[in-house]
Amino acid sequence: MSEKTTHFGYKQVRDEDKVGLVRGVFDRVADNYDLMNDVMSGGVHRLWKGAMIAWLSPRPGTRILDVAGGTGDIAFRMLDSSAQKGAPADVIVADINHEMLKVGAARCDATRADLPHPQGWVTADAENLPFDDNSMDAYTISFGIRNVTHTDKALSEAFRVLKRGGRFLCLEFSEVQIPLVDKIYDEFSFRAIPRFGELVSGDRESYQYLVESIRRFPNQKAFADMISTAGFSRVKVRNMSGGVAAMHSGWKI
Repeated sequence: MSEKTTHFGYKQVRDEDKVGLVRGVFDRVADNYDLMNDVMSGGVHRLWKGAMIAWLSPRPGTRILDVAGGTGDIAFRMLDSSAQKGAPADVIVADINHEMLKVGAARCDATRADLPHPQGWVTADAENLPFDDNSMDAYTISFGIRNVTHTDKALSEAFRVLKRGGRFLCLEFSEVQIPLVDKIYDEFSFRAIPRFGELVSGDRESYQYLVESIRRFPNQKAFADMISTAGFSRVKVRNMSGGVAAMHSGWKI
């Protein structure tokens, strides 16, 4: 019987090896994760994340699970947004990579002494979450779902942990929708990003994987179809910067 394989960028690897390979990438970039996103997006990821929080519009007391959120960036934004409405949401940060969680927790302690903190920092696999069924009001994931081994399993887990009426919201790099711009972005991605990664961190390989992982991820429609197949209703897509990134929203009805 042949072994099950999956993609790690443009490479084919055994299913059971991908988690460790992805963990290695994020172990190496954890301390410079914001810089990495600046390189990958030209700094625009900060505006995309702001748009994501505005679309989610977290309310006081809402129980939110932020998956692949190790550095705390999305969690902090959700906490601050909900606090402005009267009280912070109850946000739990989950990430398979412990180094990323350490960065987020340290940043939280250093910069948010008088601001709300997440309820917890949990080392967890998106494909096998340690949370009860029907326990979350919202599930968010930002620039993380393309790195899981089985996207369908991660979506099924998102559906499982959400309450009825709960919302799934994902921000991820996607397929550029503007002719010519797509070719320019491809050229920038494959030539400039790995080179810049090498210059700033001495790590060309991790940045090369990140670029390739974007190209291997399903486009907007294909991913929307996967979300629907997982059981979500009212699935909607919003392109950001012409499709360089996209937000996908769905509801557990």
